[in-house]
Amino acid sequence: MQTTLGFSEVLGALRAAGPDAGCWTWWDRAESPRTSGAVARHQLQEVAVHTYDAQLAAGAPQPLPGRIAVDGVDEFLQTSCAGAYRWPYGPATLDYVAEGHSWRLELGADGVRLVRSPTGVAGTSVRATAGELVLAFYGRVEVDALKVEGDPRLLDLLVEWDPDEPVNG
Repeated sequence: MQTTLGFSEVLGALRAAGPDAGCWTWWDRAESPRTSGAVARHQLQEVAVHTYDAQLAAGAPQPLPGRIAVDGVDEFLQTSCAGAYRWPYGPATLDYVAEGHSWRLELGADGVRLVRSPTGVAGTSVRATAGELVLAFYGRVEVDALKVEGDPRLLDLLVEWDPDEPVNG
């Protein structure tokens, strides 16, 4: 029978390893590093979203904490979107804007890149609070609830996209 590590064991292991220790991750082609620090960062985001789920189930959902939500946008885009993934549609740019921060996904056949604090105008942009963006990324908030400027079909393509095909494969 397989046992599951509890919070204390995971926290202890991450602290003992240090933030720069290499480790297995599910995001082998993503821009996010494959380190214990990146795993800890991702786990914090998972806790934030599941805390929201529990609050929602109890009938009292609260907004995600501000700093955690802003980091959650960056972490999600770096880990789940940007990397050596083939974008099978035409080249596109998509900006996410929240609370004085902005991130751009540059989507192309040669990969998906994350640009922080981009300049210029993207083909499509999404404006919301950072918490709303994180909850939309994890399917807790409908994309229709966000303010979209430009071509909203790009968001539909992004939701349907299966990034499992590598750029060189």
